[in-house]
Amino acid sequence: MEKLFSFQDNLLRNVKSDYKRYLYDAISFSERMIAIKGIRGVGKTTLLLQYLKTQNLNKSLYVTADHPWFYTKNLLDTAEEWHKLGGRLLIIDEVHKYKNWSSEMKNIYDGFPDMQIIFTASSALDIYRGEADLSRRVLSYSLHGLSFREYLIINKIAHCKTYSLSDILENHRAIAAEIMEQIASPLGHFKSYLRHGYLPFGTVKGNEQDYLTRVFQIIDACLAYDLAFINDYSAEHQSKIKKLLGILSETVPYIPNILELATQLQIGRNTLLMLLQHLEQAALINLINKTGKGFSALQKPDKITLENTNFCYALSNVPDEGSMRETFFVNQLRNAGRNVEVSDTADYIIDGKITVEIGGKSKKKKQIKAIDDAFVIKDNIETGIGNVVPLWLFGFLY
Repeated sequence: MEKLFSFQDNLLRNVKSDYKRYLYDAISFSERMIAIKGIRGVGKTTLLLQYLKTQNLNKSLYVTADHPWFYTKNLLDTAEEWHKLGGRLLIIDEVHKYKNWSSEMKNIYDGFPDMQIIFTASSALDIYRGEADLSRRVLSYSLHGLSFREYLIINKIAHCKTYSLSDILENHRAIAAEIMEQIASPLGHFKSYLRHGYLPFGTVKGNEQDYLTRVFQIIDACLAYDLAFINDYSAEHQSKIKKLLGILSETVPYIPNILELATQLQIGRNTLLMLLQHLEQAALINLINKTGKGFSALQKPDKITLENTNFCYALSNVPDEGSMRETFFVNQLRNAGRNVEVSDTADYIIDGKITVEIGGKSKKKKQIKAIDDAFVIKDNIETGIGNVVPLWLFGFLY
């Protein structure tokens, strides 16, 4: 296993622990089997290696499922060999790249009760549905992209704390003033974040076009490899889902006409709805329904946005400014664990009770004036007043 130890040592030498992502402290590392899901490039590997650095390295092993070691070895045999050498922690990166991952993970869990298993997977992977039932064994977490707050920290612009949704809505003037003691002009940094700040490799000093090219490559790899491999796509399905995402990227936020879309793609209604589900599972889009409507696999969504604003810039030369606002808002609220639904009278309803209308600095209140617990969320303003709240503040929820 010398090759695996050497590979691990090389990675650990290059990992920094000066900042840990928001999810790190939320993970219950005492659990025996832990899964961390997320899109490529979101920082899953770094998080695992930061944890590994805190452990006894004589009993801890990191492997990645696409390492050449697994050309001739399987996961179960590797775990058994490592256990015999005294190993008590096995970290497996990119487990979705391993064909029989779920059955072998079950056997590792059941066969070595004194070994902890932590693994990462693509957002597209349904951990609880595989050849083996892991639902009673694994505790699963999702790692999302950077919040605006994290972007400021990583780029050493400001080191701000998180605020709850109720704090932001009720005390936004005081919070904005508090943040602006550290960062005098937040709007410029906010616009940069919308373009190239969602994934940890996008820094203020980097080349924006290089970043967007890499984001496009991540999207393409997710479609061509992750989704195709996990869902066993045919070449035709791969082509259709790429075309579908291309159509959505030009029109989001999109109120879908399912029959029109299906006709355009030359596929059936149910196939289209399945592909939309897969795109959401892969964290490439957000499907949003009207309040109280619920959601099922064969039900059409009421609105579609891309998952984050960086995707908008990577897939479109000149994304619509209004689209950016809604995409950012939905993304940050959902990443913070809030329920976002489409409103009949305004843009969205949060947690079934808070109505919001999103717009630019000239946005009026007429759509919400007769609604209790309603707010206008405005872009391009540093501070608000009353029920008018700056959009950028919602980047401090996590």
